[in-house]
Amino acid sequence: MNRLASIVLVVSTVLAASLPAQIGAGDRYSGSQHATRSPVLARRGMACTSQPLATSAAIEILQEGGSAVDAAIAANAVLAVTEPTGCGLGGDMFAILWDPEKKEVVGYNGSGRSPKGLDLEGLKKALDGAETIPLWGPLPVSVPGAVEGWCALHERYGKLPLERVLAPAIHHAREGFPVSQLIARYWRSNARRILSDSSGDYEKENFAATFLVEGEAPREGEIFANPDLARTLAAVAEGGREAFYEGEIARTIDAYSRRVGCHLRLEDLKSHRGEWVDPIFADYRGVRVFELPPNGQGLAALQMLAILEGFDLTALGHNSADYLHLQAEAKKLAFADRARYHADPAFAELPVAELLSERYIAERRQRITMEKAAQDDPPGDPRLEEGDTVFLTTADSSGMMVSWIQSNYVGMGSGLVPDGLGFVLQDRGALFHLDPKHPNAYAPGKRPFHTIIPAFATREGRPWLAFGVMGGAMQPQGHVQIVCNLVDFGMNVQEAGDAARYRHAGSSQPTGEAMKSGGTLALESGIARAVVEALQKRGHRVVRGGSFGGYQAILRDPETGVYRGASEMRKDGHAAGY
Repeated sequence: MNRLASIVLVVSTVLAASLPAQIGAGDRYSGSQHATRSPVLARRGMACTSQPLATSAAIEILQEGGSAVDAAIAANAVLAVTEPTGCGLGGDMFAILWDPEKKEVVGYNGSGRSPKGLDLEGLKKALDGAETIPLWGPLPVSVPGAVEGWCALHERYGKLPLERVLAPAIHHAREGFPVSQLIARYWRSNARRILSDSSGDYEKENFAATFLVEGEAPREGEIFANPDLARTLAAVAEGGREAFYEGEIARTIDAYSRRVGCHLRLEDLKSHRGEWVDPIFADYRGVRVFELPPNGQGLAALQMLAILEGFDLTALGHNSADYLHLQAEAKKLAFADRARYHADPAFAELPVAELLSERYIAERRQRITMEKAAQDDPPGDPRLEEGDTVFLTTADSSGMMVSWIQSNYVGMGSGLVPDGLGFVLQDRGALFHLDPKHPNAYAPGKRPFHTIIPAFATREGRPWLAFGVMGGAMQPQGHVQIVCNLVDFGMNVQEAGDAARYRHAGSSQPTGEAMKSGGTLALESGIARAVVEALQKRGHRVVRGGSFGGYQAILRDPETGVYRGASEMRKDGHAAGY
């Protein structure tokens, strides 16, 4: 063995020995031992998604001169084909991006509205005594907002023709693709859940014909094609927004809805428009974190960060009992306000500025005690849980960075697949409240409370981080954990996503459920047993395992312009750049 090889061996051995052991895992020789890989570095473009074919499509579009928005649309469309368990043309989308020409953060709300032909009285009659809106069948269906969002963003920021942007998705839908590991698992569980649902007698044959192969969900590695979706995507590529919301696709949705007892109509589709919005923000230790305003839940993440800024988290130690206790208690307070105030601002006056004011945040912070977990979560007075989603992020050579999220809501949505279109209608309407006095009460033509939230952060007025953590109520909690990992603990962008997470469940909800006995605090296995015991002594109901979301991020070095991409180890995808 030569001298250089000997030195490398010695250094490698010392590094491995100095890092905490993980049973079954190999040793890393740089960075944190908990990280699964190094960040991906590139100068000209970057894409991070939850499925490899989507990442490849985005990079392909970037290399052909497409913008980061073009790449995001291409990736989203491929995910609609390859990951129908989390997104699709029947769902909604939101985006936050950095506009390098205007040097500002821009927001887009692409959520659809409830059918205009169904009022609260009619909905309650259809529920026949049920106290909540079901997750499947015709009643939770709202207008799909995703395609409108694609077209609106493409019109403003696109560089390549829509036909070229959607070409990879059309190819995979027509020719087939190998189903990846985690998606195969979710596909199987979603199919079983929808086909075995006995909550209502609704049409399921189209779902089975579109998404099953010989009566079963496709297995990992099996080639799956969706020719109906290929034709739908081709129609959108040629005809844009009008093809989906006014043409043959819209008429098919209308006819199908009438046949199966759904209240969605052609007029609902024709009148739908997304909305360009000003993102809201909170400053956290020199970083400005941006979220979209309600009807989404991004405000809860900002409230959590504002509450936590009053504590020295670094001194407490990452994932210590004190640290996790503060995170969980801040979450309970923010989610109590989320349950009380988050709704469509077109139908209710929402106190967004007051909820983020220093005085109000200080009052909420004082409710936290280090010795005991809160068992209830009353909202404050500022004037005095499931979800399957895809998150992706892209960046281009101009400096544009895009944070993009899209979802059917729960898994594969309502289970209703319009004749011959190849996609499922979302079930987002299940998130309305049935109390007419609540801001989130169901009403015709109203946007429901929304769980999917993209995020963005700047430093000293310059773009720094496009990121998100998909997964229902996990999302605000996940956003906060990522920011704290980066800012308080100095992790790199990949380490910040790979670190063990917590997820608190059981808070009061905008749909009417109230927190009981403090909810539950789920912890990943990387959190020490001694920490679990310390949390239990404070009154936390701790459980191991669960769903902890899916993370993607791009971080930009403000000095060199180099992009650092990260992708979620808990998903099938990866980051890539060029």
